[in-house]
Amino acid sequence: MTERAIAIESRLMVAFFGTPAFAVPALERLAEDERFAVGLVVTQPDRPAGRGRTLESSPVKRAAERLGLPLYQPASLRDAAARAPLAAVNADAFVVAAYGLIFGSKTLALPRLGCFNLHASVLPRHRGASPIAAAILRGDERTGVSLMVMEAGLDTGAVVAVRETIIAGEDTTASLTERLTGIAAELALAAIPAFAAGRLAAVPQSSDGVTVTRPLTKADGWLDWTLPAIELERWVRAMWPWPRAGTTLRKMPLQIHQASLGDGPSDGPPGAVRVIGGAVAVCCGNGMLRLEVVQRAGGRPVPASALVAGGQLGAGDRLGFGEPPESPPVPIVRDQAT
Repeated sequence: MTERAIAIESRLMVAFFGTPAFAVPALERLAEDERFAVGLVVTQPDRPAGRGRTLESSPVKRAAERLGLPLYQPASLRDAAARAPLAAVNADAFVVAAYGLIFGSKTLALPRLGCFNLHASVLPRHRGASPIAAAILRGDERTGVSLMVMEAGLDTGAVVAVRETIIAGEDTTASLTERLTGIAAELALAAIPAFAAGRLAAVPQSSDGVTVTRPLTKADGWLDWTLPAIELERWVRAMWPWPRAGTTLRKMPLQIHQASLGDGPSDGPPGAVRVIGGAVAVCCGNGMLRLEVVQRAGGRPVPASALVAGGQLGAGDRLGFGEPPESPPVPIVRDQAT
């Protein structure tokens, strides 16, 4: 009898690694499933947050405490002392969902069956830190979650199983993330026991169609009005809920919460405002972007038309005039060959 077959005869002992809300449903489902025993939950240390910079627990930490599960918050896994609590679990598998630290070879070698990562894309597309925003930015019609056997490379491991979903035209990173959290939880419960029992095999990723993403920064929210309107509409959705798309209006920050494609070609310089029948549109490099919901600094989210009615926005304005507030970073998503 193989080691994998022996492992599945009893409950699979797992250590769960995760930090944001994306990981919480998978943890909850593993904890309540009789086929698994969650011996340890590993998450990032508490971080300062908010204006008061008070320490804030991660969503996974709060879930682990609510479920009464053992918790570990190492700053690093590089030394033997930091890895000792992981080794003590004597785990069959490590299950990872947006944990935030890369595993070295010694960590990867600890569980008997391997380390399994729930990655929010259909690999090899959109490896890296921001796969959900990247799928919206690129105009992908579909995305999903891949269960991957982890190795030393960045999301390069062999894939055990994939579940896909359609990206709707109104999807934001927030709405798509919420849908993918449920898919990730279902995938973990279905695929990990099947792999342990030998009913699923890990298949190496294709070398074609590889894209790589990086973490989002606050500067990514800046809207470049020289881009086509179709790209800027996706940009607004990809940047929600953070860092939020934004520009400047009369040299003051203006967040763009919701936008849609306007009618007709651009008839002015990039950033020029047009008010037609109460609707507010902005000239882009190609086409028009209609502003739906906006927010001025210190204000509340309001329909763009409300700013027009209040005299705070008009046809003579030009958005984003001048340099961006921060230096534009490298592309959020890039083809591996570039």
